[in-house]
Amino acid sequence: MRWWDIPAVLELERALFPQDAWSKGLFWSELAHARGANANRRYLVAEDTTRRVVGYAGLAAVDGTGDVQTIAVATDHWSTGLGSRLLRELLTAATAFECREVLLEVRVDNTRAQRLYERFGFEPVGIRRGYYQPGNVDALVMRLPTESDGGPAADVNAVQEGMTHGSTD
Repeated sequence: MRWWDIPAVLELERALFPQDAWSKGLFWSELAHARGANANRRYLVAEDTTRRVVGYAGLAAVDGTGDVQTIAVATDHWSTGLGSRLLRELLTAATAFECREVLLEVRVDNTRAQRLYERFGFEPVGIRRGYYQPGNVDALVMRLPTESDGGPAADVNAVQEGMTHGSTD
């Protein structure tokens, strides 16, 4: 993801998460940590054949822990495998950042996303009450168990199909 992607990402963000959408400033702040020698973020977008942004995802990595910050897919691209490809790319980035574990929060009412994460080996580890505001919706915290040496335990073969300009290109 690059700065010029933010308007299209915001449009998709607001359509998918109307009550708790990220702000333009938050995306700018995250991208500021995705470049340079001390980069500890990976943000990417996926575009369709018309160059419309149809998905995006982001990961933060701090002290050996990866945290899936966001992942979103346009509703007309649900059930196409795009969510899986975005998540695989984030897990590949977590391995590159030498993360020993990967965490994420997902709305307790978002069972579709929870099933995706479970397919990748994420396990529930707790609840954060009232995490999503202003709706006061709880978050399910999930963790990907680690392998002893190799980083996140999921099979994270790099998948490039449908992926465009990530934050490290």
